[in-house]
Amino acid sequence: MYVHGKNLEQKENHKTKYRDEDSRRYLREIREKYNEWKLANEGLICPLIEKTNQDSELLIKRVEFLNQYKDFLEQQHYAEKFDSRSNLHSSVLEEFMYYLFKDLVSEFSSQALIGKSRTFKDIFFRSENYQDMLNYPHALIELKDNDFAIGVRINAQMNCQGSQELESHIWDVPAVVIECKTYLDQTMLQDAATAAEQLKYRNPNAIYILVAEWLKLTDAVNLRKFKIDQIYVLRKQKNTDR
Repeated sequence: MYVHGKNLEQKENHKTKYRDEDSRRYLREIREKYNEWKLANEGLICPLIEKTNQDSELLIKRVEFLNQYKDFLEQQHYAEKFDSRSNLHSSVLEEFMYYLFKDLVSEFSSQALIGKSRTFKDIFFRSENYQDMLNYPHALIELKDNDFAIGVRINAQMNCQGSQELESHIWDVPAVVIECKTYLDQTMLQDAATAAEQLKYRNPNAIYILVAEWLKLTDAVNLRKFKIDQIYVLRKQKNTDR
């Protein structure tokens, strides 16, 4: 659930990387600000299933907390020390999605799936021969990594009729998938469109949303042809504006 916090913890505890004096100092400074951001978000309860007059005000506060933390984290010395391969900066948006939906989802069920997930993509059966097929399903579940999902975890047991041999599988089925990007370009859009189409082929009622901070697309791209339900560009700016 706390994807960004986990990323930060991994860097703090890494045995070989980030051991120099600058890295240790930067990580301490980021940890202090991260704890403040996390505490501020957990102090807000919104939105819930039932709409209230306070929802807009509280959501604006969540966005303010996000902007304050992002502005701090994107200072040049942090950006140079922890580049895009470290996922430190990109994981902020994923954790923000958790804060945004945690209270709403928990009202439905404390067992609901929320956060980074490996969701169901497809199922195959691969018995080596017919005799084997009669005794054991040999199901292969293909999974897809998602930045953020809201859904349910399925615990499945299969057996062939007449056989006592049970085969157990666990997978996640999403109601909503949110793909988080630092910036959105043509390749990323095409990959997301393919993922959305695959999701809806097996789970037609699911919603696929793409969220990016910056836009790196020309006006010539026809967004309506894709199976993505909605695309949000949070900064409402192009990547070149950076």
